[in-house]
Amino acid sequence: MSNLEQSPRETECGGIAGVVEPVNELLTGRDVVLGGPRGMKVTRTLPNRDVRMVGAWCFLDHYGPERATMRVPAHPHTGLQTVSWLVEGEVLHRDCLGSEQVIRPGQLNLMTAGRAISHSEESPRDTALHGVQLWVALPSADRETAPGFEHHPVLPSLAGPGFTATVLMGELGGLVSPARTYSPLTGAEISLGEGAEAVIPLRPDFEYAVLSLSGTVLADGTDLAPGPLLYLGAGRSRLTLRAGEPARALLLGGEPFEERIVMWWNFVGRDHDEIVRFRREWMTGDAFGTVPGALGTPLPAPELPGIPLKPRGRHR
Repeated sequence: MSNLEQSPRETECGGIAGVVEPVNELLTGRDVVLGGPRGMKVTRTLPNRDVRMVGAWCFLDHYGPERATMRVPAHPHTGLQTVSWLVEGEVLHRDCLGSEQVIRPGQLNLMTAGRAISHSEESPRDTALHGVQLWVALPSADRETAPGFEHHPVLPSLAGPGFTATVLMGELGGLVSPARTYSPLTGAEISLGEGAEAVIPLRPDFEYAVLSLSGTVLADGTDLAPGPLLYLGAGRSRLTLRAGEPARALLLGGEPFEERIVMWWNFVGRDHDEIVRFRREWMTGDAFGTVPGALGTPLPAPELPGIPLKPRGRHR
């Protein structure tokens, strides 16, 4: 999914300051309407005013459940991976590599932008949609890698009494997702039955956050309903989740991302000049290719702000 805002905020991330011990910080998201006043509403909890990244996870939109139509024309990305995960509905992905893939609940679509890629997304009209769109920042050593696309219909899972933890990205409890990663990560959906308790193994050197996708989950003593993101910091070896009613939660984690990045519109770069170049190449048709079968005309890039974009620390 694209960031369709026409006045996107400059997002300055990176560095490990402040990630040394467990915390319990509830991060309120902001509502963003994609595609104009009648577009689909999402709740964006990353980047957040106070915590801009969790490991290399740098963007998190949660949408639905609602009846909606996703229509995202061709648009560009650089320096990141997009992670698409559905709870309900289906979405068709197309990209400039010629990939064409429908994603359904329980399946993973992973697109690596690398040096440059463009793609589009659409769903059947007026259908039930519920899911998340996430971005992972690529480290400098890999951000010029060739673009790619992966579809994983089957993923590994941990199971216990009343719960299942599906590993989307990276590793959890010794299980490793087949999806390619470029930095140490965890991404998992945890499904809990009525009255279930799950003790999830964590790595003390990772920082973590939890988002409720449906139902209310008791996480680290906090009642977590859909909406905010619970940031947990680092230094933990386990996390206990409880649910009075059936619930789903998204667990994100990773080694704190040491590099500073500038994220503007759909680009991840390292400085202002890079972002200017990415925007110019998209608007002139260079580097990003074309998306066969994409709806409508490609999205134009917004105007850049009147002041230079500057990378700063990952925490305010």
